[in-house]
Parts: sequence; C-alpha cells; structure tokens
Amino acid sequence: MMVITKSDMANRHSPEIRARAVRIVFKHQGSYETQVGAIAAIALKIGCIPQTLSGWVKQAENDSAMRDGVTTEERNRIKMLERENRKLRQTNEILRKGLACFAQAELDRPLKP
Repeated sequence: MMVITKSDMANRHSPEIRARAVRIVFKHQGSYETQVGAIAAIALKIGCIPQTLSGWVKQAENDSAMRDGVTTEERNRIKMLERENRKLRQTNEILRKGLACFAQAELDRPLKP
C-alpha cells in the first residue's frame, strides 16, 4: 500500500502551474460573482481542489501585499531559523550531557593524598 504524505501532495503541481493558476484567478475573478466562485471553477480545470488553489491565491496576495499575512520569503526564513534553533538545542543538549559525564568522572576519581 502506497502512503501519500502531505509533502507529496504539496509538490504535485509545479510552481509554474501554481503561478499560472493564480494569474488566471486574478485575471478572471471579475467574470464570477465572487473570488471563491472563480477559484472553484478554475480549480476543476487545473485538476486540484478549490481549497488548494485558494491557499495559493491567498499566499500570492500575501506576497504582493494585497493581504496582511506572512510572505513566502518570511515563511522560508522562519523555517530556516526554526531548523537552526532546533539544531542549536540539540547541540546544547549533547554538550550538557557531555559536561555532566565529565563532572561525574571527576567526582568518581580518587583523591590524591
């Protein structure tokens, strides 16, 4: 049985397809009563669900300052900083354990007369 992960689904459509779909929504949303209507119609044509395309559109609006929110650049920087933070915490934990080991070895060593 093949398991499809979230990251597999996220990479199903190329960045070019995503950008084109978002451009189509922006270009043709005036032809529909709402942006949601445009997204629903266009999502069917490109082979994704409306929620996926809606997310792409919202992110494009964030990136172009049409909407308040975290931009793609900021999101990538946050992810990088979180990875770095996680790595530093792991390094600190290793150092803490090593120091405790050395301290215990020092306490277990017999005293010199």
